[in-house]
Amino acid sequence: MPNSFDYFVVFAEMRTGSNFLETNLNAFEGLACYGEAFNPHFIGYPNKDDILGVTLETRTQDPFELIKVIRRQDGVLGGFRYFHDHDPRILDTCLADPRCAKIVLTRNPIDSYVSLKIARATGQWKLTDVRRRKEAGKIQFDKDEFRAHVEELQAFQVQLMNRLQTTGQTAFYVAYEDLQDVEVMNGLAKFLGVEETLEALDTSLKRQNPSPISKKVANIEDVSDALAELDRFNLTRTPNFEPRRNPAVPTYVMGAETPLLFMPMRSGPETQVKAWMAALDGVSVDDLPTKGNQKDLRIWRRNNKGHRTFTVLRHPVARAHAAFCRRVLSIEEGSFAAIRKSLRKLYKVPLPDGAPGAGYDLDAHREAFLGYLAFVKANLAGQTSIRIDGHWATQSAILKGFGELCFPDVIVREEDMESYLPALAMQVGHMGPPDPEEAGADEPFSLDAVYDDEIEALVADIYQRDYLNFGFDRWR
Repeated sequence: MPNSFDYFVVFAEMRTGSNFLETNLNAFEGLACYGEAFNPHFIGYPNKDDILGVTLETRTQDPFELIKVIRRQDGVLGGFRYFHDHDPRILDTCLADPRCAKIVLTRNPIDSYVSLKIARATGQWKLTDVRRRKEAGKIQFDKDEFRAHVEELQAFQVQLMNRLQTTGQTAFYVAYEDLQDVEVMNGLAKFLGVEETLEALDTSLKRQNPSPISKKVANIEDVSDALAELDRFNLTRTPNFEPRRNPAVPTYVMGAETPLLFMPMRSGPETQVKAWMAALDGVSVDDLPTKGNQKDLRIWRRNNKGHRTFTVLRHPVARAHAAFCRRVLSIEEGSFAAIRKSLRKLYKVPLPDGAPGAGYDLDAHREAFLGYLAFVKANLAGQTSIRIDGHWATQSAILKGFGELCFPDVIVREEDMESYLPALAMQVGHMGPPDPEEAGADEPFSLDAVYDDEIEALVADIYQRDYLNFGFDRWR
């Protein structure tokens, strides 16, 4: 029968069985799956140079060229695997194209999370010979990390579902458990327009960790606690009443006793505000309730009548420099190692190879910061393969995300924290609140040392929405 599709995409995530699915798709003569074709850090597979002659550099400059090449093949229906953090530039194109077949692969998030933790611990991502299986021992379950894992999966599934609904399309859904059923694989091939059938599945890839969760997790009681806080019927698919945008609830900070809720702008003065909130109630920063979910937030708001919520704006120049120093230039914990590597290799940002050393002077810092700003400008315009991260997204967009759940009562500017934050504490009954501390200088060079008219003009161009919406003038 005539093929209804020109190419296909497998929407999946890490540790959902996508490698096994790809191996069996490639067992059909009429199908060819080219791995993670739009992974921002490699093309297809690690250490591979190209797909059908399209190099990583070419794909980074023009991702649509690779789609053209994949769909142009004679006698073969080509496709690729796409995860939620792959090149966002092609997602809308694929979802809107009825000639692109959609396959949605899902797995119970608790299984995928544990599998991911084991793979990271062992460094083993595929297994073809059980004799070479690496043992990790039992992993430590992190409730907050698991929540973030589930929220990412849900947000992406909701996005897929909504776009398919609004464009009148359907997808072929495959659960992890279906991958062992040859009839399901043959049905998938038929969906893609291939009449060939398989007699048996390719078994070269082995399941790496077949034992039950209780045998793989050291603190199994924390798993039960975490699952009790989630809707158990929502673990492998997401209903369409969930928020379309993530309001970033896990980043919110609640007062230990004082009924204040801080909604941080990433790369803003988070450290100073948290220290001030801890000082209000005489506790350590680690004792401040945070990393909650929407249920926790609703309970807190109900239990704290008359509460106040607030966020703090930082000048875009100061915020851009802080994000650059702490997330991109730094190699300490919390920095973005994979993004840093891609900025050096693909976007030619002149970052040092490793931590800044003796040869990294002020001129080198300024050049690297300008290169980073050029990347952010392209990134916010949707012209790169790397995600728009909250540390450099516009503060206007972040506020809009907050508004999907609740807007802050008060928006304080960083330079006004000394007067506004104590006044805010007094509004909720805290008499004699301490003053917030000033932010320390960025390292290895302060913004004062590098700032000039060129940097101001470039940041104002990148963040013109924030300059307009919040009335920002020059930083100095």
